[in-house]
Amino acid sequence: MPPRGGRVASALLGATALSPVLAGPAFAADWPLISTAAHALWPVLALAFALLAGLAAVRARRSRETERRRADHAERVIGETVGAASRARADAHAFKTLLGADAPAVLTWTSRTFQPEVLGLDEGDLRRALGPAAADLDAAVTRLRAEDGALWARLDGKDGAFLVEGRSLNGAGVLLVRPEAEAGQARAVEALGPGLAAALDAAPAPAWLRSADGVLLYVNPAFVAAVGAASAEEARAGGLDLLDARTRAAAAGAEKTGGAFHQRVRAVAKGQRRQLEVVEVAGDFGIAGLAIDVTGEEAARAETAQAVAAHRRTLDQLTTAVAIFGADERLVFHNAAYERLFDLAPSFLDQRPADGEILEDLRTRRKVPEQADFRAWRAKLREAYRAIEPVNDWWHLPGGQMLRVVITPNAEGGVTYLFDDLSEHVALESRYNSLIRIQGETLDGLAEAVAVFGDDGRLNLYNHAFLSLWSLDAHALGEKPHVDAVAAMCRPLHGETPAFARIRQAVTAIGPREAATFRLERPDGRVLDGAAQPLPDGATMVTFRDVTDTVRVQRVLEERAEALEAADKLKNAFVGHVSYHLRTPLNTLMGYADMLREGLAGPLNDRQREYLEHMRQSSDLLRALIDDILDLATIDAGAMELDLSEVDVAETVSAVAEAVRDPVAEARLTLAVSVDPAAGRFTADARRVRQILFNLLSNAIAVSPEGGTVSLAAMRRDGALVFTVRDDGPGVPAEVAGSLFERFESRSAGPRHRGVGLGLAIVQSFMALHGGSVSVQPAGPTGHASGTLATCIFPLDGEGRREAAQ
Repeated sequence: MPPRGGRVASALLGATALSPVLAGPAFAADWPLISTAAHALWPVLALAFALLAGLAAVRARRSRETERRRADHAERVIGETVGAASRARADAHAFKTLLGADAPAVLTWTSRTFQPEVLGLDEGDLRRALGPAAADLDAAVTRLRAEDGALWARLDGKDGAFLVEGRSLNGAGVLLVRPEAEAGQARAVEALGPGLAAALDAAPAPAWLRSADGVLLYVNPAFVAAVGAASAEEARAGGLDLLDARTRAAAAGAEKTGGAFHQRVRAVAKGQRRQLEVVEVAGDFGIAGLAIDVTGEEAARAETAQAVAAHRRTLDQLTTAVAIFGADERLVFHNAAYERLFDLAPSFLDQRPADGEILEDLRTRRKVPEQADFRAWRAKLREAYRAIEPVNDWWHLPGGQMLRVVITPNAEGGVTYLFDDLSEHVALESRYNSLIRIQGETLDGLAEAVAVFGDDGRLNLYNHAFLSLWSLDAHALGEKPHVDAVAAMCRPLHGETPAFARIRQAVTAIGPREAATFRLERPDGRVLDGAAQPLPDGATMVTFRDVTDTVRVQRVLEERAEALEAADKLKNAFVGHVSYHLRTPLNTLMGYADMLREGLAGPLNDRQREYLEHMRQSSDLLRALIDDILDLATIDAGAMELDLSEVDVAETVSAVAEAVRDPVAEARLTLAVSVDPAAGRFTADARRVRQILFNLLSNAIAVSPEGGTVSLAAMRRDGALVFTVRDDGPGVPAEVAGSLFERFESRSAGPRHRGVGLGLAIVQSFMALHGGSVSVQPAGPTGHASGTLATCIFPLDGEGRREAAQ
């Protein structure tokens, strides 16, 4: 129980504050507080009444004695007594008001002779409420008036049980009548004060109580620690405060207008700047305040805000569209992908539209699947708000888009939509499947046997040619056997060969892999060319190609080439041998013919001379033929060597012209010679150059008609020395143009002579040895018989010149 002085002060303060309530109809609402105050103060009031009555009697007696001694003094004392009586009446009125506010009915009397005065309820209303128990109440009043003491009783009234508490002293007394329920509540309120004080003393939040003029009346230990005081007395004596002047002024203003101040402020507590949530309430009790440290909450809130902002930025970078709806089915968050996917206006989304509004907008723009009953479909989607597990769905949009939708219920209510646009993925998958089918069909259409082994060495892919080549069963390969198992299946056909060991090494190699090729000859006579090619994904493709026919043809061709080479060697040997042995008797024959023509055997007649001339011409032709054959044989054997030297072009042309003078005269032709003065000299084999020009002039003379002209010219052009021989013959027929330089291709040389077909072949071989070229083409426009032009080009820099024919 609080000290008696405190109860009196509380009673007086309560009487002053609650006196207006007694006059109002709502006094019953304040009954618990009034009842508690009256219960605590009624002995004091009774004593006060007794003291006042005794004081009045004493003062009256003293006044009469004083009046007899001093009239003037008696008058002054009487005046003071009258004033004191007025004050006593005022105090008595205040006490009656307080008592009347504490209970529905209060009975008071100041003397045993005075009738009790009923405060609160009207006496008639009180008796009706008590019913038969009114007689018990009268008995209790009579008892207290008869003798001093305390009384407590429970009366069963008409409207419920009532508690009667009273006390009398020196004939004065008071009796309180109140319902039993309100009495219990009053006792609880009376016990609430100490409980709250104990709770505040143990609380970590600073708490304080100030008087109306701002003087600290109470502080808890947390307040003392926050302001840095040694004790509560020091904090009260120093008037320490957690709030700065500006905050204190704001609190005072709020308390004057609304009676309460509630705000988050920054203050220094325990030497640190903290964020405090301050609550101050002003009332008749003064100003009570409480400060809760929310610094950690503010930090957590700031950290949460940063995390949310980071999550928003992260979600905005995702290609997956994200939309979060709250428990009220309104949009809470969306990322940029959601806005782009459905082409939604930012202004529309900023209004936090409802889920149904967005779906309706998407339906009008054909951004959701076509539905026969859109309302039912939308209602089904809304079931996710009450679901426990995520809902997976596929949206096939009218424009051809394919969306994978995941609707996840949130723990705090609402749902999260995730939209993945898988249109491109589905299209790629479709194309991939098509390519796989095409690949399979392509592989099956190949003649080559193909097998693809994965990086684990197991068979992943093969074609029909592979099965056929190795006589394998598709069921046996269906379980993706290892390369060793495949080799064992193929062993009956390939026998013991190192080829499959190389395949295994290429398939199972751990280090750098390289392509490998091999040839495998099976016991059944088939020849296979194989290759093991590493693939980018770690797999290895092994191919087998049946080259049996190719190998057989190659072997036949090789045998034929060897035979031809041997025949060519035999031919060259034969030609050289025959030509050598022909030259000796020919030289003997020519020698004897010369001796006969010179008359060493006696004089010759004209006929004999004619025969000898024919013999000489035939011998010359035969010797030239033998020389040509020997030259070609030497060239083919690679033994021909050029005798290179500085060749004077003018001298060489003049010598060749002199050599053909007689054949030109016999053919009745004209020989035109033209040498460019700048021709000068060049490096070549002079004998072979003269032989080249002689053969070309011989062919020109042979094909030229009688009276025609054969031209021989030499000039420098484009870093080369060019010789040209031109005739007036019929030209080169188109059917023989491609075989002009082939050996032994003999063509009609006009009416005079038919060669054996070695002249142009020798010219081409000699030009090749000099690194030059020779060409024969019509001398005039196409289709006109204007002769033939043979051109020989000798390079002056010597590039391409070879020492022997290739």
